[in-house]
Amino acid sequence: MNLQKIPTTIVTGFLGSGKTTLLRHLLTHAHGRRIAVIVNEFGELGIDGELLRSCGIGCDETGADNGQLFELANGCLCCTVQEEFAPVMELLAARRDQIDHLVIETSGLALPKPLVQAFQWPTLRTAFTVDAVVTVVDTPAAAAGQFADNPQAVDAQRKADDNLDHDSPLAELFEDQLATADLVVLNKTDGVDAEGLARVEALVRAEAPAGVKLVHAQHGRLAPEVLLGFGRAVEDAIDQRRTHHDEEEDHDHDAFDSLSLTLEVKDRQRLLNALAALVQRHEIYRIKGFVALPGMAMRLVVQGVGQRFDSQFDRPWRADEARLTRLVFIGDHLNADVLRAELTAALA
Repeated sequence: MNLQKIPTTIVTGFLGSGKTTLLRHLLTHAHGRRIAVIVNEFGELGIDGELLRSCGIGCDETGADNGQLFELANGCLCCTVQEEFAPVMELLAARRDQIDHLVIETSGLALPKPLVQAFQWPTLRTAFTVDAVVTVVDTPAAAAGQFADNPQAVDAQRKADDNLDHDSPLAELFEDQLATADLVVLNKTDGVDAEGLARVEALVRAEAPAGVKLVHAQHGRLAPEVLLGFGRAVEDAIDQRRTHHDEEEDHDHDAFDSLSLTLEVKDRQRLLNALAALVQRHEIYRIKGFVALPGMAMRLVVQGVGQRFDSQFDRPWRADEARLTRLVFIGDHLNADVLRAELTAALA
């Protein structure tokens, strides 16, 4: 039997851009498509994977209904690609008569280009093709200059002064994600005014390849037809897409720390206030996790980027799981003991 290659969509984007929300919406509106999913989680806890597994549509380890969820731990996917990625892809290749599309959600700290280049390997090329790279942008964060005090001024200075190219790892990562994109999703556009949206569009178009389409979204709500079916075979063209890290033999994320804390939380708003204050004192890029509140049967999901925090109850606690507050912190030069002590004092 001559099986076709599995088209693969790689979803990349900065921390907190809404990749998981977009993927959840895609799976719940698959309209009969058999979609396999690989989720890569940066951090000690599989927070994003758990959110996807809890969506109630069969995206769990059993492979029932819409697809099977593979979660790769131990850092960014492009760093673990040889250790974990290849065996998972081999499993999927063996089942390609049961799969219509594969979606890979990368870590917010992953470089997408090395991942696409992995599809040049002979063992993958025969079974998979990269349909498109979709980059999700947190529009309000970009509009507020999340990557620099003034993104437009920094962009102008970068063009005039090569010494600024590596001043901000987050800005470089953001630009590399745009440079590899076939589609850019400006997510959370309901959180900015027209001027802010125009500013983000200009920023994105300055870094993305010419002709790349920009689409607006709220809460990741896009039809599957918008995200799937590009047929780009990106693995054949990726070497021509220039990024900041092209000359590096290896890459790592030494500038980023990831740690998790278990805490006792009594009040939702007090926790959010404490986290907002913590971000002001430490170089914390992202906070996410699950919170157990006294007397509440529902689990609270907390996610934060910079000074912006969202919290919502997602599901009841299961009888077989410990009701604990567990938070993941991603940032630079983080100290678990210091963060725990400050949060414990603030929550006492």
